[in-house]
Amino acid sequence: MQTVEIWSGNIHTGEGHSSKGNQLKWQEDGWWYKADAFGYESLAETVSSQILQFSNIETAVLYEPVMIQYHGKTFRGCCSKNFRGGQEELVTLERLYRAYTGFSLARELAHFADTGRKIQHIDEFVGNVTGLEEFGKYLTVMLEIDAFFLNEDRHTNNIALIYDTIQKEYRLCPYFDMGLSLFSDTREAYPLRMGFSACRAEIQAKPFSRDFDEQMDAANERYGCHLKFEFKPHEILSILERLKEKYGIQSNGSAEVSGYQYEEIERVEETLCSQARKYQYMFLR
Repeated sequence: MQTVEIWSGNIHTGEGHSSKGNQLKWQEDGWWYKADAFGYESLAETVSSQILQFSNIETAVLYEPVMIQYHGKTFRGCCSKNFRGGQEELVTLERLYRAYTGFSLARELAHFADTGRKIQHIDEFVGNVTGLEEFGKYLTVMLEIDAFFLNEDRHTNNIALIYDTIQKEYRLCPYFDMGLSLFSDTREAYPLRMGFSACRAEIQAKPFSRDFDEQMDAANERYGCHLKFEFKPHEILSILERLKEKYGIQSNGSAEVSGYQYEEIERVEETLCSQARKYQYMFLR
């Protein structure tokens, strides 16, 4: 695994923050670096983004694992290329909604009892304000991705658009921020001693429902099903093996070599195999 020494003092903790708290982030030389804060977020981020490379989704941010050295301390983390141009800025839905209505989007959504109506409300708002006609489909794909990888941290501050400050135009943002997926929060929510079934019973979705399938199904009903993996369900382990070999991630208990514990890697593998069995319709037959 690559080791990167960060010299920049420009730490970002606000934009795209987790609902569980802030995560150390740096931007340097056209790359973003994020340090683990709750468990194995970087492993979850890397694995989910790499698996999406074997799907029909072409706009997912690609993450790679790194060891980050900063001010004499070493952090596990991941990195990705900056997907914004020099004149572009990231505008979260929460920020956009407040700017045009004066109200919190997260609080407004709580007023809708129907999950599908919440999704429709956001789609209509974004379309009216930005002129983007495909946001409903974009959001549906996001909910499909979150359901498959069990991303518990999708909220109105990390669903975003990209705004060109020169052209005064919006475009859809690549799919990003999957760190709190695959039960990666071992510090608070899912300690490694906790079994898969217990983790699965505990996890809750966001932002339209506490149930991943409920919010995904509501979006699918209106905008169709879109996410397709271009391999068969049983092939997911071979893909994971190739990723471990590529990045030197060991599964023999050698945390010194890989930075990850055997139990962390084992949980990721078990979770993905279970999800592949559950959502077989997302795969080649």
